[in-house]
Amino acid sequence: MQMIRTFLVAMTIVALPISTSALANDKAAVQSLYDFLSNAGSKSHAQAFRANVTKHWQSVGNYSGKNKTAPAFIGQLGFFAKKIPDLNWKVEEMIQAGNRVIVRGRATGTPKGPLFGVDGKGKSFTIMSIDIHTLERGKIAKTYHIEDWAGALRQLKGK
Repeated sequence: MQMIRTFLVAMTIVALPISTSALANDKAAVQSLYDFLSNAGSKSHAQAFRANVTKHWQSVGNYSGKNKTAPAFIGQLGFFAKKIPDLNWKVEEMIQAGNRVIVRGRATGTPKGPLFGVDGKGKSFTIMSIDIHTLERGKIAKTYHIEDWAGALRQLKGK
């Protein structure tokens, strides 16, 4: 019995650094998305993002059934890079539970011209986002996300 306990303790001690390393790698993969969001015009950040998502990654922002693929998402960020060149998406909290990483983020920016039909005339916005990333073998397979774009528009309108 003592031998079994000793074996189990030894296996736990050996496995702990492996699981901690896996968690760190998962969080690094997720961080690459936010680095890309903050550097939307950067080809190297786009490549790093693409390397950290699965071939069939999906961005789910609503329940329309029209999820974005990685190429469509990269194209959309090209639009944001031009529209909001100072866009910064900061990770404020990152929690991992199994193969899911949950992120509370803060996006800030100053649009150059109208955003979603609202001309903020040089005004900036700060919004919160909540994202749930599902990982498979160290890569992001699906991202559910919600951002307070309505709050951004209120700020740009000055209300």
